[in-house]
Amino acid sequence: MSQLQRLTITSSQLQENNHQLEIILTTQQQHYLFRVLRLANNDKFIAMDGQGKCWLTQLNGIYQDKCQVLELLDVKTELPISVTLMLALPKGNAFDDVVRYCTELGVTCIAPILSDRTLLNPSSQKLQRWQRIASEAAEQSERTIVPTILEPVTFNTAIYEFVTNHSYICEARGDYSHLKKFIASNSDNIIIAIGPEGGWSEKEVNMAIDQGFKPVSLGSRILRAVTAPIFAMSLLAAHYDSH
Repeated sequence: MSQLQRLTITSSQLQENNHQLEIILTTQQQHYLFRVLRLANNDKFIAMDGQGKCWLTQLNGIYQDKCQVLELLDVKTELPISVTLMLALPKGNAFDDVVRYCTELGVTCIAPILSDRTLLNPSSQKLQRWQRIASEAAEQSERTIVPTILEPVTFNTAIYEFVTNHSYICEARGDYSHLKKFIASNSDNIIIAIGPEGGWSEKEVNMAIDQGFKPVSLGSRILRAVTAPIFAMSLLAAHYDSH
């Protein structure tokens, strides 16, 4: 079952026909299944809605725009917690890799942040690209949930919108406890804020602390803006995957 190809669909593509559940494929999905993956009629694949449900599905032998749902699958590949990463946008296309690798590691939501030291001002096409990368990475890593990539917002806005009892802001400078010391506590929702090249400004760190964020360290070395979120997600995945 794990060797079958995966395809992300929307819930609106599901329809019932004569008490049989079917999936209506888009033109792009037909091209991907038949031309890119080289699947043939009656071949099976796994359809996922990106929100936790997966179905064993079979391509229709008559209509290429429809496929038959055979059964609902019980797939357990998600972390037992929800992880939101507040990430200050790095330079260039580095955010592409952050989205891809953090999706593989189990992130639930990524909130791009425009901080005091952010140099990138992304377009709407960037957001669409990041969501597509997240979808492809979720399929590849056999997840059942496709992470949500939110619209970029300023740091001042984000710290008021993303607060839980387990909110952390990573700071490379300063005498702070390591993030790993906090992740053992019981929680079903964790928020981690990671800054851009050059780190958060002192004003941003103080504002986050005032809103209930705990300042933490990711170790004694200075990590790149791309490396830091991947490292943080690896810590969380290593801890919660073992429970």
